[in-house]
Amino acid sequence: MIKIKYLFVLKLLGVFFFSNIANADNHNISELLEIIQKDLKTLEKAVYANSSSNDFSSSPNTMDQNSEEVLTRHLLKLSEIENQFQDLTNKFEEINFKLDKLSNRLSKSQADNQLRFQQLENKTVSLNGNENNIVKTKKEEEVLPGSSQPQDLGSISYKDTDTGQENQEIQSVETTNTVVTETFVSEEKILPEGTPNEQYDFATSFLKNGDYNMAERAFREFVDNNPEHDLAGSAQYWYAETFRIRQLFTDAASAYLEGYQKYPKSQKAPINLLKLGVSLVQIGEKDQGCLMISGVKKEYPQANQSVLQKAKYEEKKFECKKENS
Repeated sequence: MIKIKYLFVLKLLGVFFFSNIANADNHNISELLEIIQKDLKTLEKAVYANSSSNDFSSSPNTMDQNSEEVLTRHLLKLSEIENQFQDLTNKFEEINFKLDKLSNRLSKSQADNQLRFQQLENKTVSLNGNENNIVKTKKEEEVLPGSSQPQDLGSISYKDTDTGQENQEIQSVETTNTVVTETFVSEEKILPEGTPNEQYDFATSFLKNGDYNMAERAFREFVDNNPEHDLAGSAQYWYAETFRIRQLFTDAASAYLEGYQKYPKSQKAPINLLKLGVSLVQIGEKDQGCLMISGVKKEYPQANQSVLQKAKYEEKKFECKKENS
């Protein structure tokens, strides 16, 4: 556009030049040329000034366009970085949430274990105290013949009426009647009909529900009906456990002893022997009980590690090694 304008101006000057030459009758040609040269210089300056101003005006536009492109690129990169940062923060929060859950579970399990250990220790302490109290009460309740304890006038003891006969005669003024004592009737069977495995599962269901009386009957019936079965040793062990849980340690010791004698190779044999030793110590037979506890590792070296560690713990607890030494 600048060049076209420049040519147009030159054409006008040419027309003006030729018109001046044609009309210049009284002027010199040299003066006209000087005037034309001056005009051309002024026009050239004006044209270059316009061209430079246009160039400068166009350059900021190009700079603005370049700067806008660079800014858009940076903004896109920043948005991508922000999205990545948000993803990382979300993952970090999820990991923290999972860690909090795990820590809560661990704390709950630790608290439960502590409560269980405390309950077991309290049971052992209370059992020892109850045994001493039971022995004292039995001694206090025994009444020897000829004792100076006061009795009701005309009272008759049970020994005076005991004749050793099943039939007892009762005489009255009018008639004489015979009273027949009740004979012991075995309890009804509680195990359902089915395979021994199904009967064993039925018996264990009473343990899970906490009905230890029914569990005692069920396991006793299972052992009586299936003495040679693979689960007989386990059933005998759980039969003894029903007594131990109810703090009937004498019955538990006899049941453990029966399981040790009849089923020495069963799956529950190591723990059965350990519980036998503990029960003997609790009823006052410490020497025999310590021998049983220390014999777990000798007779069952391949037993479960938890059973062997429990045997070591019971040896230290009851100070069995000191007594043996």
